[in-house]
Amino acid sequence: MDGTDGRDAAAEAEATEGGGRATRSRRRYPAPTSGPASGPASARSRAAAAIALLRDGAGPVPAAARRSVRVTLAACIGFYGFLHLLDRPTAATYALFAAVALAALARIPGTGRQRSAELVSALPVACALVTVGTLLAVRTWTAVAGMLLIGFCLAFGAAGGPRPAGTAPGLQLLYILPCFPPYAPGELGERLLGTLTGLVLLILAEAFVLPDPRVPSYRDRAAEAVRAAARCAAVLREPPYALPTAVSAHAAASAQALRPSSVPEAERPAGPGVRERALAHTGLAARTLLSRLRALPAPRPGTRPEAAELRLTRSVERAARETAALLAAGRTGEGAGGGEAARTLLRVRAESADHVPCAPADRRRHAALLEVADAALVLGTAADIAVRGRGAVGDTDFGRFWYARTGTLRLWWIRLVGNAGPRSVHFQNAVRISLALGVARVVAGLDSLPHGFWAMLAVLSLTRTTAVQTRSTVRTALIGTCMGALAAGSVLALAGEASTLYAYLLPPLMLVAFTVGPVRGVGWAQAMFTLVVAVVFAQLAPATWQLAEVRFLDVLIGSVIGIVCGLFAWPRGAHDELGRAVARLLRAAAADVAATTKAVSSGAGPLPDRDDDPGVQHALALAETAYAQYQGEAQRAAGPTPDWQGALMSGHHVLWGARRVLTAAADGSPPDPRADARLRAYGAWVAEGFALAAARFDVPEGPRAAAGPVDGSVVGPVAGSVVAGGADGEGGRVFRGGGAGAGGPQASDSDLDAPPLFFTTTTWLDSLTVDLTRMAAAHAVEGPVPRAAPGSAPGHRARSRGSAPPGPDA
Repeated sequence: MDGTDGRDAAAEAEATEGGGRATRSRRRYPAPTSGPASGPASARSRAAAAIALLRDGAGPVPAAARRSVRVTLAACIGFYGFLHLLDRPTAATYALFAAVALAALARIPGTGRQRSAELVSALPVACALVTVGTLLAVRTWTAVAGMLLIGFCLAFGAAGGPRPAGTAPGLQLLYILPCFPPYAPGELGERLLGTLTGLVLLILAEAFVLPDPRVPSYRDRAAEAVRAAARCAAVLREPPYALPTAVSAHAAASAQALRPSSVPEAERPAGPGVRERALAHTGLAARTLLSRLRALPAPRPGTRPEAAELRLTRSVERAARETAALLAAGRTGEGAGGGEAARTLLRVRAESADHVPCAPADRRRHAALLEVADAALVLGTAADIAVRGRGAVGDTDFGRFWYARTGTLRLWWIRLVGNAGPRSVHFQNAVRISLALGVARVVAGLDSLPHGFWAMLAVLSLTRTTAVQTRSTVRTALIGTCMGALAAGSVLALAGEASTLYAYLLPPLMLVAFTVGPVRGVGWAQAMFTLVVAVVFAQLAPATWQLAEVRFLDVLIGSVIGIVCGLFAWPRGAHDELGRAVARLLRAAAADVAATTKAVSSGAGPLPDRDDDPGVQHALALAETAYAQYQGEAQRAAGPTPDWQGALMSGHHVLWGARRVLTAAADGSPPDPRADARLRAYGAWVAEGFALAAARFDVPEGPRAAAGPVDGSVVGPVAGSVVAGGADGEGGRVFRGGGAGAGGPQASDSDLDAPPLFFTTTTWLDSLTVDLTRMAAAHAVEGPVPRAAPGSAPGHRARSRGSAPPGPDA
C-alpha cells in the first residue's frame, strides 16, 4: 500500500467517526415527527433504498443478493411446478439441481447477461452429461471410468479461459447426479426434461431479472490506454520534448489498468479465439507503447528535434487516436475510420528509417522513436483484428499475428496441446480433481453410502489447488456442515412430515443461503446449503433427523478424500510450478538474446527466421497460466517474494525486441567491427544475466535453493544499474555509469559512431537490463543468489550447491 492509500483510509476513518458523532447527535435530539404516518413513510423509504441497492449496488453483497434471487426463482419455479403441479419428482429434482449447479456451484464470471450466453452454449453439454451418467450407472466400474474421463476433460477445459473454467464444476454435478443408483434408463426422458427446464429458467433469470451494472470492458480499458499514449505523443512534440510528471503518471496508471491482475476475471481476454488473442495482443502493445513513450530519451541540451522526428511523433499520435476510436466503436468498428492514419504512420516510419542523424547521440533517440512507431503500428493491427476479427486481415504480418487466419478449432487444439503435459497447472488441476472424484465414486459405490453424491459434491466444492488451502477449507466447511446438520436435524425432528411447511421454508432459505455463502465464506455456505438440501429431500420423500447425520458423514468422507488426493497430486499447487516455468522461460530468453545479438553482428551468417521463438512463446504461456493460478492461492511467504511479474514481462520484451532487431537487420547495415564486437559482448552479458536469474527462480527440489554469494561479474553490475522512471515495472531507463563491468551498459555507447542497427539493438538490450535489475533487486531482498557455474552457457541453468541435476528443458 502506498502513501495515498493510507491517506485515503485515514480520511475515510475520520469521516466515519465524524458521521458517527453526527448520528449520535441527531439521535440525542430527534427531529419532531409530523404524526403517526412518519413510521410507515420511513419504512417505505428504507424499503425503497434497499431495493435500489439490490438493483444498482456494485459491492459483493448486492451482487450476491441479485444472483441469489435469480437462482431461487429458477430453481423454485421448476421444482414446485414439477413436484406439486405435475407430480413428477424426478423432473423436479433435476430442474432444481441443474439451476443450483450452474448458478451456485459453478463460478461463471461476468454479468447476468454474460453468464446467460455461456449457459446457452452449455445446454447441449449438460444434456449429454445427464445422458451419459444415466447409462453408465449400470455398474460401479463404468460410473468410475466415466467420472475419471469426464472429470478430467471438464477440468482441463479451464485452459480455454475463465468462463469454461467457471462452468466446469456445475457441469461435473450434472454427471455426478445421474451416475448413482438406481440404474434407471427409463427415467432419462424425465431427467432431461427437468435439466432443460431448470437451465432455460436460469438463462431467462440471468438475462432479465435484476441485471448487473455494466463494468468497463477490456476494450474500454485498452481504448483509454491508447488515448493516454496519444496524449503522451502530443506532449512530446512540444518543448521541452519530455513528459511532465503528471502525464507520465497517468500513462503508468493506464498501463497498470491493463494488467490481468487489475482486470475483472470476466473481462480478461484469455480465450483461444482470434478476437480474444488479438485483444490480449492489443493490451500488451498498448502497455509497450506507453512504456516506450515514457522512456523516450530527450534531445541533447540546447537542441530541438529534427523535423522528421516531429513528423513521426505526430503520425504516432494520429494513429493512436484512430486506434482508440476503433476500440471505442461498436463490435464491428463501424464509423471508426479506415486506417488512414496507420497507413500514414507506416509511410512516415519508412522515410524516417532511411534518415540517419549525424550526431551519434541523436541516433539513440532516433532508434527509440522508430521503436515507438513500431509499437503503434502493431497496436493498430492487433486492435483491428480484435474488433473486426478475420475480416480485418489484409497485409498482416503473419509471423506476429499468426492466429489471424487460423481456424477456431485449430486455435483450440493449439491451446489444449500446449497445456497437455505435467508442467501445465491446468493439466495438474484436471488430474487432481478427476482422481479425487473417481476415488469418491468408488467409495460411494462399494460402501453403498446413502446420498453418496454428497460426498462427491464435497470433493468438487472443497478441493483446492494446494494441500494447505484444502485443509483450511475443509476445517471451516466441516464446522459449518456440523452447525447446519444440527439445525437441519432440529427442523426435521420438529416438523416431521409436514411437507407444506418445507415448501414454505425452501425459498427464503435459498435466498439467504446463496446470499450469505459467497459473502461470508465456505463455512456459512456449507451450513446454509445443508439446511437447503434437507428441506428439499424432505419434500421428495419422508425424512427424519438422521438425514442431517448422513449429510455430515458424506461431507466428512468427501473432505478426507480431497485432502488425501491433494497431498499426493502436486500439493504445493502453482507455487513450485511457477518457479520452474519462469526458470524455463528465462533460460529460453537467454538463448534467444545470445542468438539474436550474434546474428545481427556483421559476418555472422544469414539471419534467422523473424518469427517469434516458439520455445520462448510456449514457456511464456505456461508461466503466465501458473502465475494466474498462483495469485489466487494462499500466499505462505511472510517476507519479500520474487518479482514474478517482472520475469514474465521480460519474456514479452525478449520476444518483442528480438523480432524488431532482426527486422531492422534485414534492411542491411554497413559493417562496423567495433560496433559488432560491442553488441556481441553486451548480448552475452545480458544472456548470462538471464541464465543467473533462471537459476535463482528454479525449483529443482523443494523450495527454491539458496546457495552461494552474489557473482560480482554479472549480478553485481545488474543490481548496480540505476533505473529511473520504472517503479511500476514499465518505462524504466538505464543510467550508464561505467560501473557495469565488461559487456554491460557503458556510457560510451551513446557516443559511438555506429550504424542505426547498433542503437536499435542496444536500446533493446537496455530494456532487458532494466528487467534484470528489478529481478536482481528482488532477489537481493529475498535472499542470496546462486552462483553461476564456471563456464556455463547462457542458455543453461547454473546449478546451486546441493541442488538436483538440471532436468530437460520444456
